[in-house]
Amino acid sequence: MSSAYPSREMILEIFAGLAAGKYSDFFAHVADDVDWTVMGHHPLAGQHHDKIVFQKQTLGRLSGIMKEPVQLKVRNVVGGGEEWAVVELVANSTCKNGLEFDNTYAWVCRWSKEGKIVQVRAYLDSALVKQAIEENE
Repeated sequence: MSSAYPSREMILEIFAGLAAGKYSDFFAHVADDVDWTVMGHHPLAGQHHDKIVFQKQTLGRLSGIMKEPVQLKVRNVVGGGEEWAVVELVANSTCKNGLEFDNTYAWVCRWSKEGKIVQVRAYLDSALVKQAIEENE
């Protein structure tokens, strides 16, 4: 068991699964009882305390309105090697109705020393999420 928080390089490796559409690879590094808050005023906003529920109610719901599953690519990592790090992500997807879903995210992540994400505050384009869901569900 490691006694240090994940380095920037390790964080990039952990998040690589999201870009490849391999969500299970990423979520293996998320605590089962993660405290995950999706910020904003839109249908996906809210606080979750279970990673399975979070996946179903947010990423699963988004994937259901897209032509292809959402792939999140890392643009930047600020931090690493300490308890908190910020991961900037981009999604370039297309909704079933043709709406371009080009969204940018900032996930403020708190890490355990064992390399698990235990808390996330996720910031995103709320208006785009709201529009995409309203037009495609």
